[in-house]
Amino acid sequence: MALEQKLNLRLSQRLVMTPSLQQAIKMLQMTRLELQETITQEIVEHPVLEAVLESDKPETPEEGSEEEAAASEATAETKPAETAEAPEAPERDAFDEIEYDSYFQDYLDSGYNPRQYEIRDEVPLENTLTQLPDLPDYLQWQLSMSQAVGPVRDIAEFLIGNLDEDGYLRVNRDEIRAGGAWSDEGIDRALEIVRAFDPPGICAYDLPDCLLRQIRALDIHDELLEKILTTRWSEFLNRQFTAISKEFNVPMAELQAVLDVVKHLETKPGRKYSRDRTVYVEPDVVVRKLDDEYVIQLNEEGLPKLQISNAYRRMLRSDNGAVNGEAREYLKDKMRSAVWLIKSLDQRQRTIYKVADSIVRHQKEFLEHGIEKLRPLVLRDVADDIGMHESTVSRVVSNKYIQTPRGILPMKYFFHTGIDSSQGEDVSSLSIKSKISKMISGEDPHRPLSDAKLTQRLRGEGIQIARRTVAKYREELRISSSSQRKALF
Repeated sequence: MALEQKLNLRLSQRLVMTPSLQQAIKMLQMTRLELQETITQEIVEHPVLEAVLESDKPETPEEGSEEEAAASEATAETKPAETAEAPEAPERDAFDEIEYDSYFQDYLDSGYNPRQYEIRDEVPLENTLTQLPDLPDYLQWQLSMSQAVGPVRDIAEFLIGNLDEDGYLRVNRDEIRAGGAWSDEGIDRALEIVRAFDPPGICAYDLPDCLLRQIRALDIHDELLEKILTTRWSEFLNRQFTAISKEFNVPMAELQAVLDVVKHLETKPGRKYSRDRTVYVEPDVVVRKLDDEYVIQLNEEGLPKLQISNAYRRMLRSDNGAVNGEAREYLKDKMRSAVWLIKSLDQRQRTIYKVADSIVRHQKEFLEHGIEKLRPLVLRDVADDIGMHESTVSRVVSNKYIQTPRGILPMKYFFHTGIDSSQGEDVSSLSIKSKISKMISGEDPHRPLSDAKLTQRLRGEGIQIARRTVAKYREELRISSSSQRKALF
């Protein structure tokens, strides 16, 4: 078979993800913080991009290249009211805008300055904490203040290093012994020292041991409580109070007192020293009610406004030969990428607005009356409404928050499946969970509602739901079963 070269003409369709398109998709799913960091980084690295200051008046470019026209159009899209007919402002020297009295008042020889002789009590740098100490740091500090020395101190450090975030010891005695050439007496002494540290109950092997050490630290002397924690904890945890009462020959009232004490003990003594802190979010969209209409606003606070540098525009317009060859092509390429970045930002904001507007129109009853009026909604409903693909809507609602009269909620909060009802409209799963929670909160504690009874009540309201679905929703709400909720005292 002979080898030969041929030329063939074929027509085909392919989906090509250009770098610009990839950038636009990536920006669409960014959070506000990530977007702010990206824009700031682009301003630093991109030569033709500038942040628009409130005092700046953007210039209207003269006729020139296509890149300049596109740059003007992209800047105008972000601020249409200011760039439409604004005259070209004279260029100002940034050095003239410095307020010398504010920046250099301690250094200018301008007569008597009372701040020169002001005595200030500065906070020493070594007294400034960058972060709160965690549990190991707190225990190490207590160990440094103790009398532990030599091998006992080494064992105590080993024990502290093997505590989990809740404060429980995750190694047994054999593993401690294998950690070094330590004697049993030294291990017992180190355990005694560490377990005497604050918080009470630290360095315990399990929950009963932790609770037992807490009541001893609180100087609570209750023989019945100690017997239950050491011998009958499993039955006590499973609420088998009748069997415990018969075994120890005590009335139920004494078990009630034991239960009250246990409820006030800390099951995770290391929890208060966790470094996990509350994370505050800023909404991407704000929904306000004006008269009878809901108005949608994009939260752009903290996001820099971008524009094309006028200096580089003039360099491309100039005909004096100052910029030519590779430098001119470089500036044109940077100008095009800057224009695409500005357009991508504008398109991102427009898409978020469209999705938020569609959500508000679909969930207007929820905004008016609360969670019981939350409608079932899926991504396809919003995608069909705004004429976009489901994947685009999914990227928009990912890690985005919307501020409504009902609070700040994730945009994904509004997307839930529905359950059939006899009224002809589906009911949101979140609405059903709210109904279940209200039913349980109003039940008789001595006769709690079972999953079957909850199902009957929901069906009485016209909601066609199965018992296993009710059980699943109850577990998602972290509500125990009726047998666990039943009050025995």
